[in-house]
Amino acid sequence: MHLKNLTLTNFKNYEQADLEFSPRINCFVGNNGVGKTNILDAVHYLSLTKSFFNAIDSISIRHGEDYFIINGIFTDRDEEDQIFCAFQRQKQKVMKKNGKEYQKLSDHVGKFPVVMISPADSALISEGSEDRRRFLNKIISQYDPEYLDSVLKYNKALQQRNRLLKEFKETGQFDKDALMIWNVQLVKYGEYVYRERKNLVNELIPVFQEYYSLISSEKESVRLSYRSHLSEGDFAETLVSTMSKDCFLEYTTTGIHKDDLILEMNGYPVKSLGSQGQQKSYLVALKLAKFDYINRRSGITPVLLLDDIFDKFDAERVEQIIRLVGSSRFGQIFITDTHQSRLKEILSSHDTDYKLFMINNNSVGEIFHNGIKVNETK
Repeated sequence: MHLKNLTLTNFKNYEQADLEFSPRINCFVGNNGVGKTNILDAVHYLSLTKSFFNAIDSISIRHGEDYFIINGIFTDRDEEDQIFCAFQRQKQKVMKKNGKEYQKLSDHVGKFPVVMISPADSALISEGSEDRRRFLNKIISQYDPEYLDSVLKYNKALQQRNRLLKEFKETGQFDKDALMIWNVQLVKYGEYVYRERKNLVNELIPVFQEYYSLISSEKESVRLSYRSHLSEGDFAETLVSTMSKDCFLEYTTTGIHKDDLILEMNGYPVKSLGSQGQQKSYLVALKLAKFDYINRRSGITPVLLLDDIFDKFDAERVEQIIRLVGSSRFGQIFITDTHQSRLKEILSSHDTDYKLFMINNNSVGEIFHNGIKVNETK
């Protein structure tokens, strides 16, 4: 599967842009702030119905305009699917496949998978457990609609249970039966989510470690593990045993909403031990393991989006990553970078189809196709 072309209207800094892509490697070069990342984010919209960076769709509308439109054609063997995404202020977002509108946006997720690697991934290391749970959710929801539904229903039950706990504290009245109603819901959906997350992490670990060794030339030892209250005992019994504590604190203290992914290097948290380059290598390896997992589970090779990932890497690691993603195990790749000469030199040394585009002043121009200079296009 690959994205054949992309048309943007009023999307972020682009008034209008029309692009035709290589089925293998597509590079976008230019100075910081000219809109390279915005093209990758448009691809993310077409795949997952939302921005990689912002939860609020109106932020993606070009300044001074009222709407944005993203059109693209995904090709898989001899079949083509046209995907349409549009958002207008004060209205609902619209997603269409071959002219037919989705009733639920979640029905589109997983049909055209992508994996994005970005400097924003540093939050997986530097921020709290919520970011790492979101990372797990994004992987599983791309191939398992039941998982996403279970997460949503668990969160609704959690909100209701927490609301009850606050009411108990305010009124001084405790109703165990009312609380048990929500306990049953938490257990039902929580245990399913726990099993899927546990299976995912177990399968990610060996692939993640393999990728890290390839990127770093086996310079460090890395570890990945999953921590959950549900691995410590029966969830239903735990919810009952913590009722008094939950009532005092006015929130639910145990459950999958407290799950975490433990990231370690040489036996210590990567947050405290790893250099910037080591942390970035860790994140790239983790995202490439995600790519492999989605590919195996869905049977569809995701589009790989590499946003400015070479910053803080030495020349050796940059070369290793390009060689790795240019191999036959990967499909279509989009890369942004500020160094045209570096990318052109590396890509020219690999026997793979590629296009290189220059981004400048809100316009997109193709410069090289397989090393041959072509005319600039708007």
